[in-house]
Formats: sequence, structure tokens, C-alpha cells
Amino acid sequence: MTLIYVSKPEQIPLQRHMSKEELQKRIKTLENDVKVLKRLYFIKYRYGGLTVEQASELVGVSKTVGYIWQSRWNEEGYEGLIPKYAGGRPSKLDQDQKDKLRQLLSQKHVWTTEEVRLLIEKQFSVEYTPKQIRIIVKNLGMRYAKPYTYDYRRPDNAEDILKNLTRN
Repeated sequence: MTLIYVSKPEQIPLQRHMSKEELQKRIKTLENDVKVLKRLYFIKYRYGGLTVEQASELVGVSKTVGYIWQSRWNEEGYEGLIPKYAGGRPSKLDQDQKDKLRQLLSQKHVWTTEEVRLLIEKQFSVEYTPKQIRIIVKNLGMRYAKPYTYDYRRPDNAEDILKNLTRN
């Protein structure tokens, strides 16, 4: 006899105690705490007499990373184990420029990545790669889709004309 498991519809709705943005911030904070915890375990194993290579293997990092952590610990103590990145390189466009870009992009319905790249270069004298253009557009709350062919000869009321032709 074969059993087939059927999942039940969700019975208990999820209470939303915070916004998605706040939830994401909390997750980021705890991710950093987990990183520090992992580094503290590495130090604990070193205190216990394990080699850098053994302690690194136990926490799942390379020997090189273990030596970096040990060096930071020796120089700065606990503070040296806290990740020192600030979330990446600062944007070449400030918030006012991004707001202006959003406004400029909303003036036209369809843009190509290359058109957006040229617009940014012309308006703000900043160069970006096509990949970074896609990231910027996504962060502005816009989306992109696969391009489709557009016939310049197509009349604006093509759907109405088609409906009229199919009625008869």
C-alpha cells in the first residue's frame, strides 16, 4: 500500500509584528552576531590547545582565515572579531540624484539598459556597467522584462481595430 501525503491548507495565519524592512534589518544584525560567535568558537578552540588548522576546520573556514582571525584577536581582542565591512562600496549617485533618476525614468514607459546607462552618464557624469544599471533600476522599485519587438507602424488603437474586424 502506498501512502500519499496531502498538505493541509494553512490553518493559522501569520501575525505581522514588524515590516519586511525591519525584519530584514534584524536578520542582518543576527547574521553578524553568528559570524562573531563562530569566531569566538575558533578562539575557544585555540585556548583549548588546538592548532590554527584544527580550530579552522572545526568552525568550517580555511587555515588562512583562521590566521587572520587569530591576528585580529591578538591585536584588538574581541573587537577584532567583529566584521569590519560597511555594506559595500558607496554609491556613485547620492539620494537626490537617485530621486531625479527615478523621475526621469518615469517620463518614458520603456527603457533599455543601454538607454538608462547613457541617461545616467549624460545627466550625472557617472559610468556604470550594464549589470549595475539593472541593480540600480531594481533598487528604484522598477522592474525589467524581456524586450519585445515593437512595430513603429502599428497604430495606437490597434486593439480596437482588431475587435471591430472580428465582430463582423
